[in-house]
Amino acid sequence: MTQGTFKQTALKEAALLFGLLFLGFVIMPIAIFWIGPYVLGEFGGYGYSDFFGGLSARIRSGDFVAWLFVLSPYLVWQILRITLFAFRASPGEKRASQ
Repeated sequence: MTQGTFKQTALKEAALLFGLLFLGFVIMPIAIFWIGPYVLGEFGGYGYSDFFGGLSARIRSGDFVAWLFVLSPYLVWQILRITLFAFRASPGEKRASQ
């Protein structure tokens, strides 16, 4: 891997991480706040700012579940990539048409 290729790959992966982290930290809490009352029941706080403040406080305190929630888009993407890589790398069965 050349220096230029490594730099491009690192920038691509960093952009992917930050984009999916934005999705997990900003977009998903908004969606859960809007959809949550229909699926999980009423939230016991004072609106979205209280909900987001509670989530960010749990993240700052190192709560594992809160971090898992925020990182879940990136983790799911990486699991999908690893799974696809494993399927491509495995020899599999030979096709009947060969």
